[in-house]
Amino acid sequence: MSIEIEKLDEDPVENSNVEIVERKGLGHPDTICDSIAEKVSEKLSEAYNERFGKILHHNTDEVQLVAGSSRPEFNGGELEEKIYVLLAGRATKEYQGEKIPVDQLAIKAAKEFIEENFKVLRPEHFEFESKIGPTSTDLESVYERDEVLSNDTSFGAGHFPLSDAEQLALDLEERVRTIEEAGEDIKVMIEREGTSVDVTVAVAGIAPRIKNLGQYRDFIEEVDQEVKEASSQKFSEVDVTVNSADDLENGEVYLTVTGTSAENGDDGSVGRGNRLNGLITPMRSMSLEAHSGKNPVTHVGKINQERALEISRKVHEETGGFCQAYVLNRIGESVNEPVVFLKVSGKTEGLKEVIEKEI
Repeated sequence: MSIEIEKLDEDPVENSNVEIVERKGLGHPDTICDSIAEKVSEKLSEAYNERFGKILHHNTDEVQLVAGSSRPEFNGGELEEKIYVLLAGRATKEYQGEKIPVDQLAIKAAKEFIEENFKVLRPEHFEFESKIGPTSTDLESVYERDEVLSNDTSFGAGHFPLSDAEQLALDLEERVRTIEEAGEDIKVMIEREGTSVDVTVAVAGIAPRIKNLGQYRDFIEEVDQEVKEASSQKFSEVDVTVNSADDLENGEVYLTVTGTSAENGDDGSVGRGNRLNGLITPMRSMSLEAHSGKNPVTHVGKINQERALEISRKVHEETGGFCQAYVLNRIGESVNEPVVFLKVSGKTEGLKEVIEKEI
């Protein structure tokens, strides 16, 4: 393992004049795809462990959502065409002469995620199809070796602690989601200049819970007040815009039957949205590779993102400072012998020992 540490004076983003942060909420089509991909991987990992005592090769990070068609209206509406979700990727479908029902497990996992996480959206609003193919023989053989080897050349990047703007983006999405009329499709965009923030929120109203335009106005005002209250706790000046595409005078508003734009025109894919920490942070070093759905044993595209985030968190706990971590593995080399590079604003003494314990 190679570990290099560079000293920083401070968190370069937290202390810059301008910052941009985005959060795609739980019901955004891209987040739905990410979440389903990860849920499928978890379900397959459980099944492999139960049957064979170990996790077999799989990557279920190819999920595509094709929007349905709906006709929302105040106090009701209907879904006219179901949301289509294609589950793809590769997985071990047969091992030691035993067949594994990968497709059935994958669809069950997708349905469970929807059932467990939404107010109105239900599995029956979807058409699920699994086209997960069998894993290639050479990747399957990697799992038969005593030493776990990387099945890709990839890096992960992570940082901790979050800036005030980053934490606010996470908090706002969760806070708005608790409002009864708010669907889970919430998008938060924060632009910070110095100690001032401009917050733009898009939130899908749930049409069956909003009786008329007057109640919709009240709903938007409640979102506005929640956002201002939370934002003003950290920033001196706050400007908030909610559902900026609305034309209230002409009755054109953001209504959905199920609480997500996936019901009518907004498609989704794995890897287009939030990074592992739940945010899109263009001012930071980020891992652009999708995390969700990759296997947790040999795919360093996933493992190293988790390592980088956890190392950053651990370094912060040890030093009280900021840490940006990068972790790299090469294909065919030991997963447990990565290259690690840190940028740290706190003390650096003893950090190599801390990192070695985390790998």
